[in-house]
Amino acid sequence: MRDFLPAEKARRERILDVIRESYRAHGFDEIETPVVEDSERLHSGLGGDNEKLAFGVLKRGLTREELQAAEEPLDLADLGLRFDLTVPLARFYATHRAELPNVFRSIQVAPVWRAERPQKGRYRQFVQCDIDIIGEPGIQAEGELIVATLATIDALGLADASIRINDRRLLVGMLAGFGFPVEEHDATLITIDKLDKLGPDGVIAELAERGADADAVAAFRAFLVRPQTLEFLPYGERAIRKALPAGADDAVVADLVAIGEAVAAARGQQDAPLVFDPFLVRGMGYYTGPIFEVAHPSVPYSLGGGGRYDGMIGRFLGAEVPAAGFSLGFERLVDLVEPPAAAGGAAVALVHDEGVPLATLLALQSGLVARGDRARLVRRAKNTKLQLENLAGQGFTSFAFVGTAASADVDALELRPLD
Repeated sequence: MRDFLPAEKARRERILDVIRESYRAHGFDEIETPVVEDSERLHSGLGGDNEKLAFGVLKRGLTREELQAAEEPLDLADLGLRFDLTVPLARFYATHRAELPNVFRSIQVAPVWRAERPQKGRYRQFVQCDIDIIGEPGIQAEGELIVATLATIDALGLADASIRINDRRLLVGMLAGFGFPVEEHDATLITIDKLDKLGPDGVIAELAERGADADAVAAFRAFLVRPQTLEFLPYGERAIRKALPAGADDAVVADLVAIGEAVAAARGQQDAPLVFDPFLVRGMGYYTGPIFEVAHPSVPYSLGGGGRYDGMIGRFLGAEVPAAGFSLGFERLVDLVEPPAAAGGAAVALVHDEGVPLATLLALQSGLVARGDRARLVRRAKNTKLQLENLAGQGFTSFAFVGTAASADVDALELRPLD
């Protein structure tokens, strides 16, 4: 959990403004949810491993008897800090469904909390930027989410990004085809998700060590090391079929192809910036259909991800509601992009001498603000050169010296640029 000095805070907010405006331009509406949710909801099995990282909030007024009677820590908590924005959204929709359109497109830009082991790129408090579409059962939702996300990345000036895409139904079908028993699927997917880190040999070794079905492991190994031609295939049916074992679900493949065609058309390109990855897993167990991640050649990790999670909202509502979402990892993005210049007028520092009447200073400041500028009163220091350098570093674009005989007329100020 970090502090941000004014310059960094302003930089982050300008980037967030770009993200919000891009999402709004694509038809999404922003909502806000509380930072805490019911502990039972946060630990309902929807959040995967993130549930283990949730911060709990103790019940108020606990007695010694209640403390002694507790069998586990969660018995003492009735609330918890949200670990993502998807579980709160599901609760939000279940609560407000009657007030929302049949197909609801939401924006959430807010902090979440996880009890991570702090390290570079991993924080205990961080910002997520989510868009979700609830109530749309077809691939229109996935198409809209991908197009809006790519447009947002473009607006941030981050060139050469692509979307890795897969479908949980293809993963399940692949595991069944290799012979993995249904009860082994979840654990097997966790291991397959490490393919980028461990490589084929490491994944096969871990599956064998874990006691996975030997025949299934052998079939999976044979698929991983099969001979392949090195031809490049743009995203489409041929590329998807080549990456999958025989017998892949035709309807699912057709959906993925259609998503690519729609994204390419939206961007005016012959080929969509999509890459089919048959081993993209996404760790959250609630995904039920297409899943995707943002990749960029400058970094080895994803910049965001999402997918379809049709079963989640029904857990709160008692009726199935289709849903899909895409989340950008703001903390990873913010290190890669250069934010646009601050909007609006100039940022002016009024560097004044001792003894300038307060009425004059406030009149000058108010006059600058009235014409759309940002203005700050700064008492003149002995080392004026260093003071001006610091003001430039704080985002001010111009300054004016104000002496004891200065007029309160804004037009009389001699504004000079701050380099």
